[in-house]
Amino acid sequence: MPDEHDLDRLSSADLHDLAVRHALRHLDVGFFVRLLKHLPVAEAAVGQVDEAEADVLTLRAHIDDVTDSGRGEVADMLRPFYLEYLAAHDITAP
Repeated sequence: MPDEHDLDRLSSADLHDLAVRHALRHLDVGFFVRLLKHLPVAEAAVGQVDEAEADVLTLRAHIDDVTDSGRGEVADMLRPFYLEYLAAHDITAP
């Protein structure tokens, strides 16, 4: 079991990158579906309402947002999601 403090020391951007790399390597489509469900809420919470609306309306916006979900305040809002995913897969900080 990974040490939660080990992951806690990472930035939200690093958690995003670690989770996305793992999901890509393991073709974990479910991770991306869950991320895309969480993303509009995180964007709206940090005042990116236009982005949240676009995400709900278009798939292209979702694809771009997988990258954007690892940046800034949105990444910080998604931090618990990344921590939960990484811990569930026994992934530790590099």
